[in-house]
Amino acid sequence: MMYVPAHFAPDDAAVQELMAKHGAADLVTMTADGLRATMLPFVYDRERNVLLGHLARNNDHWQQPVIGDALVIMRGPDAYISPAWYASKREHGRVVPTWNYVTAHVYGTMTVHDDPAWVENVVRRLSELHEAGRPEPWSVDDAPAKYVSGQLRAIVGVQIAIKRVEAKFKLSQNRPSADIDGVIDGLHAAAEHGSADAVARHRP
Repeated sequence: MMYVPAHFAPDDAAVQELMAKHGAADLVTMTADGLRATMLPFVYDRERNVLLGHLARNNDHWQQPVIGDALVIMRGPDAYISPAWYASKREHGRVVPTWNYVTAHVYGTMTVHDDPAWVENVVRRLSELHEAGRPEPWSVDDAPAKYVSGQLRAIVGVQIAIKRVEAKFKLSQNRPSADIDGVIDGLHAAAEHGSADAVARHRP
């Protein structure tokens, strides 16, 4: 169970956005041989409440029976927060460093799909998700069909049927407003623009 103080608990809309737009995530499963972990991108199918992805066929993670639920760890922006950025430092000095981050722990039942058609659908959805908005988006159809067919045989699909999601958006919400201003300015100065924008969006 994730520790989530009330001021770091996001609303459902924020969690749904993270799940839809996250980068790669960590798939973690318990097996008879111990914990296994693989980083891979997922597509979130909200209507079916599942995560869809694929693993290399040579990665035996997919062949290890899962004990209990699978865990997918998703992340948004994260960054070191210097106490020097706080207005409170200049007022009383009772401040310490911390780390801001956005994360969701997704638990569910993992199913393997060793089916080229199923996997092709996931590959297309992943490509469309991450190519969207590019000036010249790449499509699976841009590659020769025979080549694509060979690549699909080298991967297997995985589906996580979601049972529960625990999320935490630790973005300085527990700090005074002047401290939050300092954090935003400090993060921008450190070129941590994604984290700065997240702090600004989720300030109380």
